[in-house]
Parts: sequence; C-alpha cells; structure tokens
Amino acid sequence: MAANGSPLGDYLRARRAVVTPEDAGVRSHTRRRVPGLRRDEVARAAGISQEYYLRLEQGRDRTPSDQVLRALGRALMLDEAAISYMLLLAAAEPVDLMAQEAAVSMDNLAAILNAWPNTPAYIIDSRHTVVLSNAMARAVVPHALEPGVNIPEAVFTLPQVRALPTWDRLASRTVRRLRYYGHPFDPRLHALAARLSEQDPVFRTIWERQDVDPYYDGDVRPEVNGYGQIVLRHQTLVVPGTPGFLLCVFHAEPGSPSADAIAQLAARISSPHGSPRPPRRPRRRPPRRPSAEGK
Repeated sequence: MAANGSPLGDYLRARRAVVTPEDAGVRSHTRRRVPGLRRDEVARAAGISQEYYLRLEQGRDRTPSDQVLRALGRALMLDEAAISYMLLLAAAEPVDLMAQEAAVSMDNLAAILNAWPNTPAYIIDSRHTVVLSNAMARAVVPHALEPGVNIPEAVFTLPQVRALPTWDRLASRTVRRLRYYGHPFDPRLHALAARLSEQDPVFRTIWERQDVDPYYDGDVRPEVNGYGQIVLRHQTLVVPGTPGFLLCVFHAEPGSPSADAIAQLAARISSPHGSPRPPRRPRRRPPRRPSAEGK
C-alpha cells in the first residue's frame, strides 16, 4: 500500500498472490511462475474482462462499482471484513489527518474515560497510538497503554510484551487491525510500517499480505501484577466526529475471578494511597491437631 499510489491496486495484487489455484479450484495446464492466481484467473472468476482488471491493479481505473468489488472479493476468497476494507480503499482520498486530529476535543474524551473509574478504557488514533487512557487501563496493561505509546511498536519492541505466551496471536492481530483502521494515504502510517518491517520479519510478512481484522470484540488475557493472568472481554467502538479514533474498553465476566481482580484493582487505585498495590496472599493456616477427646 503506497502512500501516493493506488491502495486498491496494491491490495488486489497482495491478495491475488496469497490465493493458491488449489484453494480457488483453478486447474492450470501450463507452468506457473507465481504461487498465487493470475490476473486472467481473477478476472474470469469475478466476471470482468482481463483488461479491466489490469486497469484496476495498475490504478488506471479507481472507480469500480460495489458490485465489481464484491465480485472480486469472492474471486479472491475474502471474508466480509476484507471486502469492507476493499470498499474503503476504493473510496479513500488523501486527507490532512494532522489537522483533523488537532481539532478533536480531548477534554470531552478524557471526561468520558475518567467517568469510568472501575473500567479499563483507552482511546487510540488510526495508527494505534494511545491518545488517552484512564488509570485502570494503565494498571491492567502498564507501559503499553500510556498516552503517546504506539501499540504496534510496543508489541514488537518491548521485551516484556514479546515474552507473553500469547505473543504470536497478539502480534498477528495487532498488524491486521492496524491495516484495517489505518488510512491508506497517511504518510505517518507508512513510515511506521516501514520502520517495523525493517526491524521485524514477522511484522513485515503479515503487513505485506495485507490481512485485515477489525477485531470489534474478543478475549484478552493480560498479566496483571499481583493477580496473575486475568481474562477480559475487549470491545472496540469508533469515536464519532474524529478521524478514525477508536474507544477500547475491557470488562470481565460478572462473578468471575477476573471480575474480582478488577474490582480489587479499582479499589486500590481509588484509595488515598493512590497507585495500585498487589493484594496480599492469604496465609494458610496450619491444620488443626486433633484434641485429646477426639483420639
């Protein structure tokens, strides 16, 4: 996805390269130079001419209909999230994201987060840099949810994050989510992707495939100091009136051990002492010795 090129054309090429003929049910009678589908095979499966498909890949035609895009999505075996992303790419135009972000009222958003003292919540921009976070979010995920931290950079560069047993799944989800929500004409997004691609081959592989995942909701399992690993549900909401800001909220299953841990953590944060402290481990009482009467 080039910052000044054709985002749709780049996406079509990337997805065509990862669909094998076997997956698409295509029989080839000649030697193939690439593992993915050929342009003519995609065009035939989508019911369009090869010349028209070539114009789309080369960026010479940037106004395909939704019907054509959905047909291409089926030919490339895309799921609904990937088709939605392709529709966004086709409609994308260069914008001044810095000016739009500067116009957002942070005071109003901060007031919302601070009104939830018992709920971990944070807001990220389209590059997944933390814009705001409340005290509970910073306690549940320290370091990575501080304002100003870029979450993809934290996932791929912080040793304590890479040491997590769920890192592989977290890394894949982070890149796919960044791709989905990032603006295709944002030069800062492309600079971030280029930097992380150079530093980490895992990031580069996932980014170049152009896999996407909006990750609206799901489970997260952070390691919380003093409480061990807890299980939380993650919910993502788009903030209206902003250039792609996302509100992310964690919550625990009512009555679960994780809910108890969150409640204790919230109580410690709101205590006069301020910063949360890990709970004391309950002492085990020694077993009672049988009395003389019980012998």
